[in-house]
Amino acid sequence: MDRKTVKLQGLNIDTFDFDSAINCASSISGQVVTINPEMIIYASKNKEFADIILSAQLVVPDGIGVEIGLRILGYRVRRIAGIELARELINVFTKENKSIAFVGAKPEIVNKAVENLKNEVKNIDIVYAKDGYFTDDNEVYCELKEKQPKLLLVAMGSPRQEEFIYNLKEFLPNTIMIGVGGSFDVWAGAVKRAPVIYQRMGLEWLYRTIKEPKRFKRIFPTLPLFILKVIKEKITIKNDVPLNSFQDHYVRK
Repeated sequence: MDRKTVKLQGLNIDTFDFDSAINCASSISGQVVTINPEMIIYASKNKEFADIILSAQLVVPDGIGVEIGLRILGYRVRRIAGIELARELINVFTKENKSIAFVGAKPEIVNKAVENLKNEVKNIDIVYAKDGYFTDDNEVYCELKEKQPKLLLVAMGSPRQEEFIYNLKEFLPNTIMIGVGGSFDVWAGAVKRAPVIYQRMGLEWLYRTIKEPKRFKRIFPTLPLFILKVIKEKITIKNDVPLNSFQDHYVRK
C-alpha cells in the first residue's frame, strides 16, 4: 500500500484513516511509530530520534495535539489511538494464524496482559512475553530472533521503545513492530482508559492528567510549545521564510 504523508515539524506523518492504517500495518514489516507532541518536540532536539521516526515504515498521529497541529497546517488527518491500532492488529494477526510477542512494562503487568488477552482472543498465538526490566538488549534481541514473531508490541515508553525497535529491525526483518506505551497496563486491568466521551473528543490526555496530576509537568509546557512551533511553521511556509535548521535538514535534503 502506497503511503501518503504530510510534513509536520520536518517529520513525515501518514494520512491513513483507521481501517487503512490497519491494512497497511498488517501487510508490511518494520517499525510503526504512534507519534504525539512530546515525541515531536523531543525529535526537534535529538537528531538520532528524528532519524528513527523518519526511517519508520508507518507514522500515525496518536494524540489530539498532532491532529490539531496538522489542521493548523491545513491537513484534515484524524488521530489514530495507538492502543486501538495495536489491539485491532492483535485480532487481525490472530485470524491469520500469525504469532505475536510482547516486551515491556512490569513483570506482573505484562503477564496479566497476556493472560487477559488469551482469555479474550481465541487462538491467539503468543510466542514470547518479557517485561521491560532487563539490562541486556542483545539477549532479548537474540531471543526474539529465535521466535520470529510476526507482530511485536513494545511497551517501554518513548523514546526507549522506539530506539529498541529501531535496533531490532535487522533481527526481525519480517516483523511489524509497534511502540504501545502504557497499553499493557490497560490490557492488564491495572489502568482504566478514559470514558468514551473523552476518547471521542480526543481528551484522553486530560482525563489521565486529572487522574494522575503528576503528568501535568510532563504535558505542560510541551503541548502549548508544540502548538506555537506549528503556528510558526505555518507562518514560515506562508511567507516562504527560510526554515530553521531542523526543518531545513529534513525537508530540503
